[in-house]
Amino acid sequence: MNRDGVEIRWHGRGGQGAKTACLLLADVAFNTGKYVQGFPEYGPERMGAPITAYNRITETHCNVHSNIYKPDYVVVVDETLLKSVDVTNGLNEKGAVIINSNKDPEELRDELNGYKGKVCTVDAKKISVDTIGKNFPNTPMLAAVVKVSGVIDETQFIDDMEESFKHKFYNKPQMIEGNMKALKKALNEVQTS
Repeated sequence: MNRDGVEIRWHGRGGQGAKTACLLLADVAFNTGKYVQGFPEYGPERMGAPITAYNRITETHCNVHSNIYKPDYVVVVDETLLKSVDVTNGLNEKGAVIINSNKDPEELRDELNGYKGKVCTVDAKKISVDTIGKNFPNTPMLAAVVKVSGVIDETQFIDDMEESFKHKFYNKPQMIEGNMKALKKALNEVQTS
């Protein structure tokens, strides 16, 4: 792990909410008094195109302002990216890769270019469909990265996210309830190998 903090790289496709989840993680980490960065890497922006986003969360002020090349954690919001993107490139083997998949973590290890660190999965699609009614994988993936990384206390994370959702969905209370259920379910359903 990094000396002073945690670096996370997100891989997803346009429209799946990886950028939004990255920015939400920065917000809740900031609420705990940490120094944070949350930013996407912009390329050709279109629905379904691969995107990358980054979080840098530190205990002290951070002067590094670059993409993250040696992350502690990698979050893969779309499992199909494993076939086209080297998601484990530079990944610290003391960290983990967290993949949106209904498969057991060991089933995916062969697709990770020899990565020997921890592999985690959570079925974010099923969780979001069950709790929100649509495939919004970013909410469960956000909870999974908090669970695996321990970057934020889970209780504080849940409390802060509820406040955030109340603000964001003030005129859609059903969305607050669904998203909160998705977070809690994902925290409990992360599989690790």
